[in-house]
Amino acid sequence: MRHLSTGVLIIGAGGAGMYAAIEAARLGADVLLVDRSLIGRGGATVMAQMTVAAAVGPAGSDHWTHHLADTLAAGRGLCDPALARLLCEDGVEVIREMDSWRVGWARDGAEFRSVQAPGHDRARCVYVDFLSTGPAVSKTLRAVVQRTPGITRIGDVLVTDLVMGDGAVTGAVGTHIETGEVLTIAARATIIATGGLTRLYRRNSASANMGGDGYALALRAGAELIDMEFVQFFPIGHLAPRLIGMDPIMWDPFRYKLGGRLLNGLGEAFVDRYGSTDDGKYVITRDLATYAITKEVEAGRGSPHGGAWLSFRHIAPEALREAFGPVIGKLAAAGIDLGRDDIEVAPIAHYHMGGIRVDTAMATGVPGLFAAGEAVGGANGANRLSGNAITEALAFGRAAGRSAAGFAGGSGFRADEAVGLAGAEGPACDTAALFVRLQAVMADYVGPFRTAAGLAMALEAVLGLRAEIGAAPPGRPGPYDLARVDWFDLRQALLVAECVIVAASVRCESRGAHQREDYPSMDEAWRLNQVLRLADGALTVTRRAVAA
Repeated sequence: MRHLSTGVLIIGAGGAGMYAAIEAARLGADVLLVDRSLIGRGGATVMAQMTVAAAVGPAGSDHWTHHLADTLAAGRGLCDPALARLLCEDGVEVIREMDSWRVGWARDGAEFRSVQAPGHDRARCVYVDFLSTGPAVSKTLRAVVQRTPGITRIGDVLVTDLVMGDGAVTGAVGTHIETGEVLTIAARATIIATGGLTRLYRRNSASANMGGDGYALALRAGAELIDMEFVQFFPIGHLAPRLIGMDPIMWDPFRYKLGGRLLNGLGEAFVDRYGSTDDGKYVITRDLATYAITKEVEAGRGSPHGGAWLSFRHIAPEALREAFGPVIGKLAAAGIDLGRDDIEVAPIAHYHMGGIRVDTAMATGVPGLFAAGEAVGGANGANRLSGNAITEALAFGRAAGRSAAGFAGGSGFRADEAVGLAGAEGPACDTAALFVRLQAVMADYVGPFRTAAGLAMALEAVLGLRAEIGAAPPGRPGPYDLARVDWFDLRQALLVAECVIVAASVRCESRGAHQREDYPSMDEAWRLNQVLRLADGALTVTRRAVAA
């Protein structure tokens, strides 16, 4: 067993975690940044290919208040306005600071180059290039982390539980995946920056470490979760033909820069049947596009693999090459000619609007515990506005780092006080297969469109899986024991899946990313946030009025 101590512990080293580390260290805190992957190379930020929303246009052309209005509209009445304001207002500052760190935002002369993404009233989404924005952001943050004094970085650390003392979070316990060594970490302040939960679904755009473990850590420590039913499905995830080495959500920039057409299996444009219009541009919001594609498939008008066609055959080849030259070459090497071939696309789990309930200081209400990035719920309401994800990670990461550094006083726990399940030994079980079963349950019954009967079956299945995994991880701790890692992932994922199912079961309406086929209309009486707590091992749900 190995014991570590720090002023600020940050769990998760994606965009939010790295920015939090930089800010806390700049304010003088001793920071320990841990991640179950390599530092700065796991999570969602490094995988994001496209654009970042922020009102950084020329003076008079935009303002953060316009960005806020679009964010609130996309959230369908459920956004926490204070958190949404923080995202939009501070988003301007962090994007400009990233520019000073030479991230390489694309420019038109002295100004940022921007595009208009779905749901925005004007062009405000900046980018490095359309397929490398996330990697560029992550690379820049890694470089700043490395040259900022006071930050210690450790990868391959799986945090299994937070540790409490006198009602406060005083650190964490976990395991070092490479060695199997049990770790105890005393911390004066802890930030959860572990991302979302989309790995719970069979088809997703997530990295392998986004199974919702941060939500479970917070919930077990006494924090509240908010609006867990709202899982956003990216409507045009790649379905066919086979695509190697490229992000399945890569088609968004093509769509809204060049105006790709969505066609059903009969070759018909169809989004105007569902309350929107395409006009050759990508203007339909993600939740409505997901609905439209799903309904066309259900009606027997889907593409051969169960999706829709995305067509660029009306675009001149020279226009395709001019817009996406290197990418066109990569696609051609994979046998895909956009001037000749339509692409099959379908909804794919992409982002989670719910999460840990915090205030604008990113404080959870549990002393010593903060959260940042996609781990936070409330800012995006029932549906996230396109481009807000990286902005949220950076703005909320900075705020959490600032707050945690200010809180970091007092002392942590002793090394022998909390080992918990990290060192436990249990019987063998096929944890990987059990996780695949969980993903199937969530995809089949808790996907974009839900019913009471389906949600009831999902809950029964999740409770059954929980009984199957037992009370302790299989075997003894050892190097690269992936069966034990999968067990800890499954333990957290089952709790988080239950949260999504319970919240979705209670919300008897359709709003944003939560669609109930047995309650197909949005109900003004349900303009309420749902808050979940864990009490004596059982989930409780409380409805609360949306903050003014």
